[in-house]
Amino acid sequence: MTSRLADRLTQARRQRFVGRRAELELFRAALSRDVPDFAVLHLVGPGGMGKTTLLREFARIAAEANRTPILLDGRHLDASPAGFLTALQMALSLPPGQSPLDVLAALPALVLLLDTYELLTPLDGWLRESFLPELPERAIVVITGRQSPPAAWRAGAWGDLTRIISLRNLRPDESETYLRGQGLADAQIVRVLEATYGHPLALSLAADLFRQNREARAFDLKQDPDIVRLLLERFVADVPDPIFRQALEICAHAFVTDEEMLAHCLGAEHSYTAFQWLRDLSFIEQGPFGLFPHDLVRELLEADLRWRNLKRFRELHFQVRSHIIQQVQARSGPAQQFAIFALLFLHRNNPFMRPFYEWQSLGQLYIDVAGPADTPIIEQLFRRHQGEESLAAARHWQTRPQATFYVFRAAGGTVAGFCQVVEIAQATAEDVAADPAVATAVRFLQTTAPLRPGDVVLYFRNWMDADHYQNSPAIFNMAAMVSIRLFFNTPRLAYSFIGQSNSDHYAGMFDYLRMPLTPDAGFVMDGQAFGVFAHDWRAEPVLAWLDIMGERELLDEIVALENLPHTPQPVVLSEPEFAEAVRQALKDVRRPDLLAQNPLLRSRCLRDRSDAEPTPAQLQALLREGAETLTSSPKSQKLYRVLWHTYFEPAPTQETAAELLDLPFSTYRYQLGKAVDQITAWLWQQELYGIES
Repeated sequence: MTSRLADRLTQARRQRFVGRRAELELFRAALSRDVPDFAVLHLVGPGGMGKTTLLREFARIAAEANRTPILLDGRHLDASPAGFLTALQMALSLPPGQSPLDVLAALPALVLLLDTYELLTPLDGWLRESFLPELPERAIVVITGRQSPPAAWRAGAWGDLTRIISLRNLRPDESETYLRGQGLADAQIVRVLEATYGHPLALSLAADLFRQNREARAFDLKQDPDIVRLLLERFVADVPDPIFRQALEICAHAFVTDEEMLAHCLGAEHSYTAFQWLRDLSFIEQGPFGLFPHDLVRELLEADLRWRNLKRFRELHFQVRSHIIQQVQARSGPAQQFAIFALLFLHRNNPFMRPFYEWQSLGQLYIDVAGPADTPIIEQLFRRHQGEESLAAARHWQTRPQATFYVFRAAGGTVAGFCQVVEIAQATAEDVAADPAVATAVRFLQTTAPLRPGDVVLYFRNWMDADHYQNSPAIFNMAAMVSIRLFFNTPRLAYSFIGQSNSDHYAGMFDYLRMPLTPDAGFVMDGQAFGVFAHDWRAEPVLAWLDIMGERELLDEIVALENLPHTPQPVVLSEPEFAEAVRQALKDVRRPDLLAQNPLLRSRCLRDRSDAEPTPAQLQALLREGAETLTSSPKSQKLYRVLWHTYFEPAPTQETAAELLDLPFSTYRYQLGKAVDQITAWLWQQELYGIES
């Protein structure tokens, strides 16, 4: 039988593995028994301690013992029961519709290995109480994580079936064996051992450093508590190929990196080679969505590039984010949600956003549309954090199809929080009477930002944590995921409102997001004042907004927002205002100085045609293009001639134009009005729906 590349990869990993004799003996003993002494083994240790490497070795040993190993990583599955079962279904290569639980129940030799368990905490109760008890009696479950497992694993019956081991640095003899296996010379081994104290990640970095460049400068690192940083700086400095260095920087900046990402940033000719080089590095992990570095390595690489070459850091940032935005636009469902997470991840070091987000908590909760069983819990939260008036408004919206309640579930499916979104463009008198927030928003729209036919208005009416109300970064994370997905997926989105308690606390962040406080939309309920933050998506569509956010994401210190670069604010004209602007533009079509003052220069029908600021010349060209649409049929050809000789190549007077066209003046005036109406209608469709329509 022909050997596969996977066999070579397994052999290479096995050669890199050393030590952990006690853990391996414990695992082999469990495999050898008909009924193991324990059912669940927790391996606990900080980042860089080699937990993932040990888990892969367990999988190999289990396979050699004719057991069935299944390895899942919390970084690459949705932390919900459905997401977990979907990941199992994929790992077992099951056809759609076949339950993985039925298959697992028929696998007495099952070994289930769960990596990065800290990201699966929402599932802890469900796994312990519902999923694991259904596994075969001989099954062994191994769980790795950075934190000690919850106390429930140590109590009661689970306490008798659980073992917990804290991983430590490798012993000197194990470290030496590892380094010698990587080809280091004796003198180099001595220096590495003195510097790393057997820290697994530091050892692997040192080995990579010398494997990449045998002629590397003398290894003379001093004892330093930040040995990983020092080693990484040396490693990056000695990477032999500039393309590989760029690939490493991309991998550190993006949430995950695949060949498609590298092709976008480096060019297709480099993507395969760079990807293969990355995946061979000891501190780069591989998941179902691509490659990613060890957390500590990621942060050190980011900080180093930003300090060393800010221009390159900026270029890389925009390359990565443009690819992610393309993915958000092209994908749907869970794949789009993953791309949105990758987009939010780019904000992680921004000082305006950092206090309001917990990047490490992303993935520990999951989004679900609220069902009837959630209603009592949601109502209880309204009573606890707001009051009876708010509860009455919520009950009103629970009966309306234009309102959606999203719950954020934690361990065991419990509701950690929720958010409520309402579409209010078609709000009825009954809706306005039932909810003071909607009443002020509708009044604001009527007086300040009149809607156009088909416009959609989203009101992020409520969000709250079960315990901490609106002072919870974890729940704010989830509400942000919901909002961004709706911003992308809502056709004809015209306006959005966000109702917020303690609005002064959030005002700076929402200003940064170009969603300023709108006092005229504020309201009071249950004696509590709510500020409302708003954004006009007609004036600044989502892609234009994202362009501005891309620049702001790079800020590394708090600055006055008025000092940030601003683009001229687009205008949103009502249909009568738009028609008047077209009529004036036609009158001024031969006068660029006057066209420069026309509001059409800041309207969508012109701004969508170019990334640059529109010019009077472009407006002239647009009007000529509109006139040309009248040449499509003999019936409208006469309208084109009237329009042309009135504005584009005008006769001295309209009376002269009528004579030139051999038309009675009344007929000329009628046809001119009809021609202007038709070109206005053509432009108005583009204003509403974009240039493709």
